[in-house]
Amino acid sequence: MNTLPRVPSLGTHPTAGTGPDRAETREVLAGAHFDLLVVGGGILGTSVAWHAAQSGLRVAMVDAGDFAGATSSASSKLVHGGLRYLQTGSVKLVAENHHERRVLAKDVAPHLVNPLTFYLPVYKGGPHGAAKLGAGVFAYSALSAFGDGVGRVISPSKAAADNPGLRTENLKAVAVYGDHQMNDSRVAIMTVRAAVQSGAVVLNHAEVTGLRFTGGRVTGAELKDRVDGAEFGVNARLVLNATGPWVDHLRRMENAGADPSIRLSKGAHVVLRRKAPWRAAMATPIDKYRITFALPWEDQLMLGTTDEMYEGDPANVDATDADVDQILDEAAVSVKDEHLSRDLITYAFAGLRVLPGGPGGVESAKRETVVSEGRGGMLSVAGGKWTTYRHIGRTVMNRLAKLPGAPLVDDMEPVRSLPRRLPLPGVANPNAVAHRLLVDREPDGGIDVLTARHLATHYGSLAFEIARLVSEDPALGERIHPDGPEIWAQAVYARDHEWAQTADDITRRRTTLTVRGLDTPEVRARIEELLEAR
Repeated sequence: MNTLPRVPSLGTHPTAGTGPDRAETREVLAGAHFDLLVVGGGILGTSVAWHAAQSGLRVAMVDAGDFAGATSSASSKLVHGGLRYLQTGSVKLVAENHHERRVLAKDVAPHLVNPLTFYLPVYKGGPHGAAKLGAGVFAYSALSAFGDGVGRVISPSKAAADNPGLRTENLKAVAVYGDHQMNDSRVAIMTVRAAVQSGAVVLNHAEVTGLRFTGGRVTGAELKDRVDGAEFGVNARLVLNATGPWVDHLRRMENAGADPSIRLSKGAHVVLRRKAPWRAAMATPIDKYRITFALPWEDQLMLGTTDEMYEGDPANVDATDADVDQILDEAAVSVKDEHLSRDLITYAFAGLRVLPGGPGGVESAKRETVVSEGRGGMLSVAGGKWTTYRHIGRTVMNRLAKLPGAPLVDDMEPVRSLPRRLPLPGVANPNAVAHRLLVDREPDGGIDVLTARHLATHYGSLAFEIARLVSEDPALGERIHPDGPEIWAQAVYARDHEWAQTADDITRRRTTLTVRGLDTPEVRARIEELLEAR
């Protein structure tokens, strides 16, 4: 077994504790009167907080868990136009998704969103023919103004040369198109940082235990800090419920008789070690409506997803053995068996899609955002897609401007006057950042090539702040686990500058340790030691 390096200076680094202080943040939250309190720090709530702060509003945002701790960090990691929506005739939706995708990749987060080629295999007896899929991917690329090339059809031999794991039996052709992918939790954390830079006050691991009312109107919330048990309250002119799968739970705090407004669909994924290079992602039709993905992500292979009704406690959602069996069976349609061995699995996870209530199965439900106002004036927003999270934030802001009585409009800039393509923190060319990290490193050691590339594509120019920690304390340049690219400086940085409070915050969301299957008991114990030394 590999042993972990001892890092003697964890917790004693000069920058330790210089990041967000929970007690001070609680004092600010309790002592101020905010225009908007956003409850829920997933990507939807964070987007609203970011746009609201840009608009000049005094904004607070809290979450009972970690930022992006649930659904927002359990996605398929894709920034995409939604090829399958063409089948339902949603041409305008696909075009809008493409616009947001390309803005994210080009202007807002080029350091975090990466291009990805997709292969869509056509098998004998499959649900779609080559001509139909070829026309589909051409139309799909046309709706993005051919920004990712022209959708086309290639031969099975060409596709197999790029993806040795591709199953070629009965393979007739392969359609090709372009989309993007991301590390969802890193994009979420950078968006939280953007909201704070715009003036928002944020606190994770802070649970709403009740709502405050004035004259029958919701005017704030009572909270409990899950880290140390401290209780406090926040006053606000307006409360926005953006709690995702828990949206109806908070609605019932406002009105005990509130009818359900949403339904939940579980999407599970499996992550495996790669046995061969994957130069393209696979999007394989399973039936007329569903596609299963095989995605090269980091240096792993991610498979999924499922789509089934979920009626349990959102806090208990996980990937079951049945989910894993289904994902592996569906992947086997287009992936060779030797790449799907259970021995290769490093991680399995599940998230919940928040869908509008209504008849029919969840697989055919619309992926749209629902905004409603309760009897106490609290706004609730749920649903939507990762790709269009900025658009959803702007949509909610427009709704705030049109509320009866215009409680906020006099104090906020209209959405149309906000910067349309404001970049996230760290925006930079990842190749240039990686080059600088390697050129500037100490002659006798420091950050290696793999780690430099990893830092550049997860932090952008903020990677130089992590490199500075290593320069000041070389022990922080040691790998957290010898089989992964992460270094101890990232854990210190997550603690001091990215609101990490628990081992999971660091291993699953600030880094890729959990996804790689590297969050061993030893690693977690060392991280918990680091957190206690804050």
